[in-house]
Amino acid sequence: MRLKAVLFDAYGTLFDVHSVALLAEQLFPAHGERLSQLWRDKQIEYTRLVTMSAPAGQRYRPFWDITRSALRYAAARLNLSLQPADEERLMNQYRHLSAFAENHAVLAELNKRGVVAGILSNGDPGMLAVAVKSAGFAPLLQHVISVHPARRFKTDPAAYALGTAALALPARDVLFVSSNAWDAIGATWFGYTTLWVNRLGAPPEQLGTEPSFTGRSLRDVLTHFPAPPERLP
Repeated sequence: MRLKAVLFDAYGTLFDVHSVALLAEQLFPAHGERLSQLWRDKQIEYTRLVTMSAPAGQRYRPFWDITRSALRYAAARLNLSLQPADEERLMNQYRHLSAFAENHAVLAELNKRGVVAGILSNGDPGMLAVAVKSAGFAPLLQHVISVHPARRFKTDPAAYALGTAALALPARDVLFVSSNAWDAIGATWFGYTTLWVNRLGAPPEQLGTEPSFTGRSLRDVLTHFPAPPERLP
């Protein structure tokens, strides 16, 4: 099997969703990490709720709106007084999430090797455009695909199908990379060749399905796209 392209999840894989914790800690001392975790958990829960609820697609809200709603819930759950100015600061920080340290070098090397690379993300187009530009990834990605046109969030098959349509490739020829285990499993069920970037050493999901490959860093992507012979030492 020869892989012909790679698609990355964005939030949690290319961008560190918990890089907001530092600002959250400044705003709410002793609560920053917990706020960040609850915010992320509720964000994903809301994407599933609106995707799975009938009538299909009509409960959809853009990821930006869902992210804001999840922040408000998390603050309320922790009994934190989230003032409008603080909410805007946290939301702006989410728009400019930090990228993981190795990611730029990996994307640059894929580009040198002639590998078609892109993002397939729950993020809506505006969010992704800012995050990609802020991280300096724009010249290194041929596709930035949002689920927005499908009005479904991952792990709905309609969301994953946007990737194969954009690349004009069968799913098995595409390496789908995510650090979110649930996303890696959903993409595996869809038919992608998958790499779960298990940065935290978490146990595998217990659903009778495993990703095609598991790694600990985005650098593991490079093992699936060897350099041309002239670049080998």
